[in-house]
Amino acid sequence: MAHFIHKYKRTITFLSALLLALAFILYFTDHDAVRKFTLIIATVMAGLPIAMKAYQAIHMKAFTIEVLVVIAVIGALFIGEYVESAVVTFLFLFGDHLEARTLEKTRSSLKDLVDMAPQEATVLRNGTSLMVPVGLVAEGDRVIVRSGGKVPVDGRIIIGQVALNEAAITGESVPVSKKPGDIVFSSTIVETGYMEMIAEKVGDDTTFAKIIELVEEAQESKTKTEKFLDRFADIYTPAVIVLSILVYILTRDLHLAITFLVIACPGALIIGAPVSSVAGIGNGAKNGVLIKGGEVMDRFSKVDTLVFDKTGTLTRGQPAVTDIKVFHAYNEQELLQWVAQAEMVSEHPLGQTIVKEAQDLGMALDQEPEHVEVIKGNGLTAAMERRVLTIGNRNLMAAKNIVIPAEVEAYAVEREKAGNTAIFAAVGKEVAGIFSIADEIREDAVAALAQMRKSGIQRIIMLTGDNQHTAERVATSLGLDEFHAELLPEDKVSFVKQLKEQGHVVAMAGDGINDAPAIAAADIGLAMGEGGTDISMETADIVLMADRLMQFSHAYSLSKATLRNMKQNTSFAVGIVAILLTGVLMGSVHLASGMFIHEASVLIVILNAMRLMGFNRPSKKSRESMKLLHT
Repeated sequence: MAHFIHKYKRTITFLSALLLALAFILYFTDHDAVRKFTLIIATVMAGLPIAMKAYQAIHMKAFTIEVLVVIAVIGALFIGEYVESAVVTFLFLFGDHLEARTLEKTRSSLKDLVDMAPQEATVLRNGTSLMVPVGLVAEGDRVIVRSGGKVPVDGRIIIGQVALNEAAITGESVPVSKKPGDIVFSSTIVETGYMEMIAEKVGDDTTFAKIIELVEEAQESKTKTEKFLDRFADIYTPAVIVLSILVYILTRDLHLAITFLVIACPGALIIGAPVSSVAGIGNGAKNGVLIKGGEVMDRFSKVDTLVFDKTGTLTRGQPAVTDIKVFHAYNEQELLQWVAQAEMVSEHPLGQTIVKEAQDLGMALDQEPEHVEVIKGNGLTAAMERRVLTIGNRNLMAAKNIVIPAEVEAYAVEREKAGNTAIFAAVGKEVAGIFSIADEIREDAVAALAQMRKSGIQRIIMLTGDNQHTAERVATSLGLDEFHAELLPEDKVSFVKQLKEQGHVVAMAGDGINDAPAIAAADIGLAMGEGGTDISMETADIVLMADRLMQFSHAYSLSKATLRNMKQNTSFAVGIVAILLTGVLMGSVHLASGMFIHEASVLIVILNAMRLMGFNRPSKKSRESMKLLHT
């Protein structure tokens, strides 16, 4: 029965509207009995869906707006107010329909994401090209994607070169060039080119599937405001029934008591905050920003201090070896091969830069290092071809009792002042060489930080394990308030905790791997996603899928706008209820007109929340500028 009523709710609404129209026509004839019968039928018809929901609510021991409406309608029928009973049930049902339609639009960002998911894939099996459902693609399958096609799974290109639209993952529609060896993600689109790839993550393990899951969970989570309003409704709704009874006892006016009962329903108040939260999170998802829930949005809006890691966060995270200097007659190529093989086990961006340099030169890195010890924030030691290698910064050299000669130190300082990071490589107890590595500051960093200051950020601090000279150069270029260099991961955690103890609300941005402890310690942890690494998506509160600091700025402004929108909706809803109740008690607001205003107020708060869906949407001119910047 309940399923049938729900299925045909739209038809029931339409039929009740027709019956109301018929009753209005009959008003001008002498068929009063027929008119009353028509109004009663309209009331019962429109009241059935409301009564079903009220029954379910009572069964769950909850007092909802439907319970209040049913009580009011029964009372209206009892005193012969058939017009008002029919109008109230119709308006409630029609309002419910409009609310559902507009709420669907606030969740349209999630629907848009789901619609982006590919349904089929072309795979090569036993030398034959087959079209199969995406769910049947297995890890290790060889997948073909042609121009105009969607990438069906996460994987790595082995043949071909393509221009890839990654808007589904990063929010950026400007095509990115991809070549053999590059990682590609499910639901991105090949705009031009042809590629063959090996499937590495399929089904629910793909980055795109995880994004949808995170957005779904985030939109279901609640802010502190929503939780308070839920508790408030549990008390307020039964209190309204008690007050209505009190009004009847004092006035002996059943019509007034029924009107009070319906008008006091807190519909707009209850729905105002959740719909703002859903719309805000949806806007973030469409712009490549994953915000994990309304509570995260709430906390983020209160942040006054930003703490950044340097490498991969304020800088591009694509460092390159700019120079290799060897000492004591060591061979440059040989030293590079030893160090690269040792760094194969490292996750640090600088270590991986040395590995990439060796690979680009065609060196074979097939020998496994032995007795590897990774010292977080300092470097590592490893045995390679019967030699003990120590690779890292000055602190590591000092910890391993390796003396740095004056001329070596002078060279390292010179490279650091030029903007490089100096990596010392020692063989045994002797410094064999220095690897100079440079990383560029992100092109959008200055504009993004300036925008965040304008939005309310008071302090911007950089914490890095890099040397003092390089850190100072980056901090000066970006106009940071302060910086601290040569820190270990635990030092960063201590610094973040110290800021919190001083009363600051702190957001920590890092790469989601080396900075995970500091990210966890902050009020808001933010990870530069690099297309959405598993670790960053799991540990951080906010993930920037496109690795752009302007997304960080957008997320911060969005959180402020969302909380502002919630306050607007809450204030408006409280104001409307107060005005309506005053009008009821003064006799100027009646049941049908009050119900109309009540439903209109619900729609207004939903429409106000929907404005967040277009928040900070770039203009056509700015989109064209972005394309020119990328080309």
